[in-house]
Amino acid sequence: MIIEGNGSKGQRRREAILQLLKQQGRITIVEMVERFGCSEATARRDLEQMEGVYPVIRTIGGAMYDGMGTMRELHFAEKEGLSILEKEKIAQTAAKHIVEGDVIGLSGGTTNFLLAKLLKSRKGITVVTNAVNIAMELAGSSIQVVVTGGIMRHNSFELCGPLGEEMIAQLHIGKMFIGIDGISANGGISSYSEQEAQSAKALIRRSQETYAVFDHTKSNRTSLFSVAAISELKAVITDSPLTGDLADELQRHHVSIHLTD
Repeated sequence: MIIEGNGSKGQRRREAILQLLKQQGRITIVEMVERFGCSEATARRDLEQMEGVYPVIRTIGGAMYDGMGTMRELHFAEKEGLSILEKEKIAQTAAKHIVEGDVIGLSGGTTNFLLAKLLKSRKGITVVTNAVNIAMELAGSSIQVVVTGGIMRHNSFELCGPLGEEMIAQLHIGKMFIGIDGISANGGISSYSEQEAQSAKALIRRSQETYAVFDHTKSNRTSLFSVAAISELKAVITDSPLTGDLADELQRHHVSIHLTD
């Protein structure tokens, strides 16, 4: 992608947008059009370019500033609007790996929530989840749902703690689909939350295969709490080709990489 030189009108506009993002935390396409007198297409192109250069994450109808990096946790409602089209495609790709008779695990997260929506019409599947919203989404379907115990975290609706981990220890899961906050060659898969990391570890220990599901904004990022090493994964499902040390580490441990269409 070609980005205009530092002195160009486009670059000056993007720098002004960045300053607004730093001040406000987020910006909409409508606001950009009004403030800078550009077209919607130009505003979207600016955000696309900025996402690759600055700590900016595109959302539906705008963008948000990610200047606090990997240490910041968002509420589920905020995450829902981030990279939604990419997450829907990741969920569709993940669903292809689930067949009748499977016992699958779903941790919390927006991608797994979208995956649960796709599974509602399926039959002969058992879903183990520690996420209350996923369990409720599957309520009324023909899917058997097993909900782990614990105390609910309001940011993610995940049930965490010793009660849940004790129950998980009694289960046998075939395929575990883990939503993550970061993945890197050295850090493996990681989470913002210590409690969620512990629950995820417990679920992975009871699973035959673990699939990490994540969009491109999580690649080559390390969050505070480790969940699993790259070597513990069966596969990763994501929306953008992986490169560099992360790709090399996945290949070294024979971890399959499944990209969305």
